[in-house]
Amino acid sequence: MSRAKPYYRDVREHLRILEGRGKLVRITREINKDTELMPLVRWQFRGLEEEQRKAFLFENVTDVKGRRYGMPVSVGTLAASTEIYSIGLMCAPEEIHERWTAAQLSPIAPVTVQSGPAQEVVWRGEDLLKGHGLEMLPVPISTPGFDNAPYLTSANWVSRDPETGIYNIGNYRGQIKGSARVGGLFARQHMGQHWKKCIARGAPLEAAIVIGAIPTIAYAATAKLPYDFDEYRLAGGLAGEPVELVKCITVDIKVPATAEIVIEGIIPIDSVEPEGPFGEYTGYIGQRGLSPYMQVTCITHRRDAIYTALMSQFPPSESSKIKHVGTEKVICKFLRYDCGNPSVIDAAIHDEVSGSGQAYCVIKMKKTGSGDVWRALNATAGYAGNYAKICIAVDEDIDIRDPAMINWAICFNVIPDRDVVIAKGKGGGLDPSAHPPVSPGSERIETEMTALLIDATRPWPYPPVSLPRKEFMERAKAVWEELALPDLKPRMPWYGYSLGAWTKEDEEEAELALRGEHFVTGEKAKSRRVKP
Repeated sequence: MSRAKPYYRDVREHLRILEGRGKLVRITREINKDTELMPLVRWQFRGLEEEQRKAFLFENVTDVKGRRYGMPVSVGTLAASTEIYSIGLMCAPEEIHERWTAAQLSPIAPVTVQSGPAQEVVWRGEDLLKGHGLEMLPVPISTPGFDNAPYLTSANWVSRDPETGIYNIGNYRGQIKGSARVGGLFARQHMGQHWKKCIARGAPLEAAIVIGAIPTIAYAATAKLPYDFDEYRLAGGLAGEPVELVKCITVDIKVPATAEIVIEGIIPIDSVEPEGPFGEYTGYIGQRGLSPYMQVTCITHRRDAIYTALMSQFPPSESSKIKHVGTEKVICKFLRYDCGNPSVIDAAIHDEVSGSGQAYCVIKMKKTGSGDVWRALNATAGYAGNYAKICIAVDEDIDIRDPAMINWAICFNVIPDRDVVIAKGKGGGLDPSAHPPVSPGSERIETEMTALLIDATRPWPYPPVSLPRKEFMERAKAVWEELALPDLKPRMPWYGYSLGAWTKEDEEEAELALRGEHFVTGEKAKSRRVKP
C-alpha cells in the first residue's frame, strides 16, 4: 500500500480512507450506547473470521435515559483486524514489522504549534457542571450487565515525569464517575510512577486524556515501551514526520493538535477510591479495587467531534490486536538490538486463540546454540511484568502465528525435564490467577507470579517434514485450480523439506521411487538381510 502523504492529519481523514477501502460500516439507525452498541460490534469478534471484520461508525446514538447525542461513535477503527491496523500505518500488513523497527531505531520528536482544532470548543469551570462535562460524551457501556459504568476505553492518558519532563502516553480504562471526575487504572503503569513521584514531592499530577488521536499515537500508547521512551517520539517515527502538539489550557501538558476530544485535569495524591468492575482483556471481569482518579478542569473538542471507543474484553478483540501487534515488534527489537541476540528473527504475541494479546509469546530463532535460546526466553519473560507469561522459542521454519505449528513444535521438539523452566518474578497485571478475592472496596492483592519458558527448538537434526516435496505440491495446486475446486488458503507447512537428518542414500532411494524403480531399493534391502 503506497502512502500518498506521510500520515493521517486527523481521525476523519483516517475514516475516509477506511471507508474507501471498504473497511468502514456506517450505522444510521438509532443505537443505544448502553445496551446495543458494543454487543453489536462484539458479534464480529465472535462470529466472523478476522479478514471479515470492519470498523463501525454509529451516527445516531442514544442512551438508556433516551438522551440523543450529536457526537457519533466509532469502534474498531484502529485494530479490528491486522489489515485495519496496517491501514492506520499507511502500509501493507507485511510491512508492519519493518515500520515498527525503523520507528524504534529512528524516533522523531514532536513539534509544538500555537493552535489546533482540538481546542475549537472549550468547556471549563461551571460549564462542566451544567451539561458540558463528561456526560456530554457518548461513552458506551462495554460489557452491559457487568460493567458498573460507561468507561473510556480508547483513552490515551498523557502525563510527564515530574523530574525529567519526559512524556508518557498510555491507554488506560477510565470509569465515568461524575460530570468532572473520571477514574483511572494506571497505578501500576508508567503513569503510576509519575503519580508516585508526585506523592513524594507533595504536588498533584497534571494529566490529559486524548480521545480520537491519529492512529500512530494510539498504536504507540498501547505498546509496552521502556519507561523513558517518549511515545510522542515513537508516534513520529511510525508516521515518518513529527507529531504536532498544542499546549493544554489548564494544565502544563501538550496534546495532539488535531485530536477530537481532550480532557484536562489533576490527579490528587491524597486519596484513592473504588474503581471497577469492568470487562477486561483477559476474558474475565476486572475486579473492583482502589485506584487514583482525575478531577477534570477542562474539556476541549472539535466542533464536530467524533468519539472513539476501543473494543476490549474477551479475546480476540480490538484491544488485544492493537496491543500485540505493536508490543511484539517492541520485544523483537529489544531482543535483537538491545540484548544483542541476532539469532532472534521475529516474535509473536497471540490474541486470536490464546493469550489476550499479552500472555502468550512465541519467538522465532535461527538457532546457533542453546545459550541464544535461553537468553531470548529469559529476556522476554523479564521484559514487561505481565507480558509473556507463557514464552516459547521455536525454529525458523515454524509459523509463529499458527497455533497448530507451535503445538507441533512443542509436542515433538521438547524434552520436558530439560526444555521447560519456571521463572519467578512475573507481574500479574489483571490476570485473575494473580488476584485472590478481597473484600469490597479493599485494595487488590497480587500474588507472586511465574512464567513458563519452553525451548521448542529441535534439539538435533530431524528427518524431513512428512509432506510431498514443494514441486509436487505446486503441480497439484495447479490441477486443483484447473478443476475449479474451492479456493485454497495454504498454511505452513504445505510441502516437505529436509531438517538435516537425510542421507545421500535416502535421497537416492526417493528418486528411484519417483522413476518407478523402487524394486532396486527392494533388492538392496534383500541383500542386507540379517537374522532377527
